[in-house]
Amino acid sequence: MPMTKENSENLIIRNDTDGISNLILNRPKSYNSLSISSMKALIEQIKAVSGDPSVKVVILSGSGKGFCAGHDLKEMRRNPEREFYEKTFNVCAKMMMSIINCPKPVIAKVHGIATAAGCQLVSTCDLAVTDENAKFATPGVNIGLFCSTPMVGLSRNVTRKHAMEMLLTGDFISAQRAYEIGLVNKVVPETELDNAAIEFATKIASKSPLTLKIGKEAFYKQLDKDMAGAYEYCSKVMVENMMARDAEEGIDAFLEKREPVWKGE
Repeated sequence: MPMTKENSENLIIRNDTDGISNLILNRPKSYNSLSISSMKALIEQIKAVSGDPSVKVVILSGSGKGFCAGHDLKEMRRNPEREFYEKTFNVCAKMMMSIINCPKPVIAKVHGIATAAGCQLVSTCDLAVTDENAKFATPGVNIGLFCSTPMVGLSRNVTRKHAMEMLLTGDFISAQRAYEIGLVNKVVPETELDNAAIEFATKIASKSPLTLKIGKEAFYKQLDKDMAGAYEYCSKVMVENMMARDAEEGIDAFLEKREPVWKGE
């Protein structure tokens, strides 16, 4: 039976099964808009799964009719002070970085809409699967608020002109278009979304957890280095990886034509 964990306010629901942790944004009445409380709750859950050796992969999804509509604009308008705005975007940045720094791969499972900071959330996850009816947008420009923070994740996933098109027009793009420009990895019929996400997660969960941790960290650290610096850094990472017992086991298993037995060390 799956193990269910919920935070005290039910803002994030956690279900763990077979090494896969499902984290569900749970503000369905507001399309899972990101209040300060819900962002802090997600940070805490990411922190929890990061330190849980039983978890190999994380799937992030939304309850109700959509994945995430972005920041809670009603909350922001109720608190129209610079200090509150600074707190909102600082917490948001911390939430996004918690996903990047999580040693476990994080897969976004998207349905309905993913807009503004919700689209940012998709771009920040390591992988993304979406159903064919989902829509994506960075629509801040339509309400006088350029999606500057969503731009950070978006511009690191798609080409500059595709990112600028989304940011300058604020228009929705289809799931297929999101796939074409590199925002998501896979588009499937609505009825197949859960299975597609689980298939991805199960395949990844079968790998060495240490190798996944090493590789994810190295991927993001090398991105902002120049070519020579990236090779220098990644060469050192490869050496350290080769010294791990899981690398020895993996290579031996390959040579001996058997399945590896990972120890996570």
